[in-house]
Amino acid sequence: MFKPLKLTLIAASVLALAATAQAQQKKPYGYGKPATPEQIAGWDIDARGDDGEGLPAGKGNVARGAEVFAEQCAACHGTFGEGEGRYPKLVGGNGTLTAERPEPTVGSYWPFAVTLWDYINRAMPMPMPHTLSADDVYALTAYVLNLNNIVPDDFVADKTSLPKVKMPNRDNFSWQDPRPDTVAKPCMTKCIDPKDIKIISTAEGTDLTPRTTGPLDTMQPK
Repeated sequence: MFKPLKLTLIAASVLALAATAQAQQKKPYGYGKPATPEQIAGWDIDARGDDGEGLPAGKGNVARGAEVFAEQCAACHGTFGEGEGRYPKLVGGNGTLTAERPEPTVGSYWPFAVTLWDYINRAMPMPMPHTLSADDVYALTAYVLNLNNIVPDDFVADKTSLPKVKMPNRDNFSWQDPRPDTVAKPCMTKCIDPKDIKIISTAEGTDLTPRTTGPLDTMQPK
């Protein structure tokens, strides 16, 4: 049997090891530093399509948009949004979405005008994204909408007017999945047992995801 002194030492050692482990778990790894409000604001740039939540102050008209488009966008998207080479068209495509070769442009497909502002703001121009001022993004948005005959020549885009623009394809989007088996609510009774789920279709045999063998650096399809 252990003597009381030995039991005491063992208990003290266990407590010391536990305290050390706990301290190590709480100790920061030393990577990075807390983000400042300014840094967070730099990433928090999204604008919500349906109501414009997140749009910043500023404004831009069609005339100014034509100038910015000629400088920053026409090389890829064409002088009037018709597209150059393999770059996407921004204009046209009306009535083609159910055709054999649909053209999903801003005018024929997009449901929200605010989404156009958001995309230009975060992704354009392609070589230098997010370098345009809010005013110029508003102006470009007004110009592209005007090219699609959605807004008049004197339209001024801002955080109040832009969410009110009704896009031609807006009503063809469904915001609720009508399928009864996809309703977003938890299963409470008579739930399907995972063992009863059967896979009725796979990609095997279609060469979409070929089987591989060996280490990662020597993987070869069978």
